[in-house]
Order: sequence, then structure tokens, then C-alpha cells
Amino acid sequence: MSTTSTVTLLLAVFGASVVEMVEALTIVVAAGVTRGWRSAIEGSVAALLVLGALVGAIGVPLIHLVPLNALRVVVGALLLVLGLSWLRKAMLRASGHKPPHDEDEIYAETTADLQAIGAGSKGNVALGHRRDRVGFAVAFKGVFLEGIEVVLIVVSLGASQHRLGLAAIAAAVAAVLVAGAGALVAHQLSEVPENTIKTVVGVMLTSFGLFWVGEGAGVHWPGSDLAIPVLAGMFLALTLLSTAWFRVIGPSTGREAEDSTVSDSRSRGAGA
Repeated sequence: MSTTSTVTLLLAVFGASVVEMVEALTIVVAAGVTRGWRSAIEGSVAALLVLGALVGAIGVPLIHLVPLNALRVVVGALLLVLGLSWLRKAMLRASGHKPPHDEDEIYAETTADLQAIGAGSKGNVALGHRRDRVGFAVAFKGVFLEGIEVVLIVVSLGASQHRLGLAAIAAAVAAVLVAGAGALVAHQLSEVPENTIKTVVGVMLTSFGLFWVGEGAGVHWPGSDLAIPVLAGMFLALTLLSTAWFRVIGPSTGREAEDSTVSDSRSRGAGA
């Protein structure tokens, strides 16, 4: 595997892990503040251990049991689906069709929900010295659900190039950095440019996906692994052009549809 392919793999796994772990951190901090830090930390660690076990249980058999070409076709198709999904969300948010992912709002909502749950119980929420089942469950679910997508990316990228350990290390480094930053600020990392990271990671995933589907099907890419940056440039250009196009036609189309709906409602009201 060339240096270009290795660097791209590391950046894709690291970027995806940062995005998902920042989202998970928001939930963990909310659980820690409202229900107690011990339960929130234990829930997070338990989820990380389960996710690590999944990487080993799924990734290792894939590497040793599935033929490489078949693996690359399947994994490439999976990465294309994930990457295009990330790009779609990023374009919709950048063009104003979808509200930005607001970590502060998620933090406030999660905190309010947990405080409402704990309103009837006394002691253990404020002190944070006892195990709290709700805090543990919320932190576990937050980390586990956000981490599942990271597991898919780690297994996909790592197994298809027989670099599962390298991909897992990149994800672990991202998790440690995000957790460390969260411990320092004791709050969610709402200033992280999540949409930009999602765009970059989406471009990388789609590029890897198309490259591996082609390789698994017997396509000989010009320049071998050097074709990946070229594909990434093409996907990035297409994403930027599509976002610009959505900004031009999307909002006006949305307003026209909304005005039409309001007009129809008024007409029905008048007829009634």
C-alpha cells in the first residue's frame, strides 16, 4: 500500500471518528453534569470496550476468510453509501436546506431531559459518587450509537487494505483527543467545524469506495493508488458545485412550496 493511500486512510478514519466522538461527548457531558460523572464515564468506557470488541470480531474474520477482490467490492459499495450520505447531509446544511448540527442545543435538550428524570430522586445525581443507571445508560447509548458508524468505517477501510490495526489506532487517537479536550473544557466541543469535516470525510469515503469497487471488479486505475486523490478532487468539485447550485435554486423553491401550501390552507379555510 502506498504512502498516499495510507495517509488518506488515516485522515478518513481520524476525521470520521472526531465528528462522531464530538457528538457522543455532548451526550456524555450532559449525563455527567446532571446524573453524576462516575456513571457517565463508566457508561462511556463500557461502550468503547464493546465497540473495540466489534472491530476485532468483525474485522479479523473479514481479513482472513473473505477473498480480497470480493471484499473490496462489498466494502467499496458500503463506503460509497456512507460517503454519499455524509456528502448529502453536508450539502443540505451548507446550502440552507437542513439546519446545522447544533451541539449546544443537543446539550441543553439532553440536560433538560435528564434533570426531569432525576427530579423525583435525591442525592446521587448531585453528588455523583454513586452509580446512576440512567446516567450510565444515556452515556453508553450515546457513545455506542455514534461509534457504530466509526466501527463500520474502521472495519471497511482497515480490512480492505489489510490495515485494520492502523485504522483502529487512528480511531482510538481521535477518541482520546476528543475525550481529553472534553475533560479540559468540561463541555461539548461546539466550535468544531463539523460540517467541513463531514464534507472532507465524505469525499474521502466516496473516493475510496469507488476506487475499491473498481479494483475488486478488475479495473486498472491509472497511477494505481494515485488515482484516489484525483477521485477525491472530482468528488470535492462536484460537492462544491452542487452546494452552490442548491443555494441558488433551493431556498426559492422551498419558499414557493411553502407559500403554495399556505395559500392552499387559506383557500380551504375560506371555503369552509
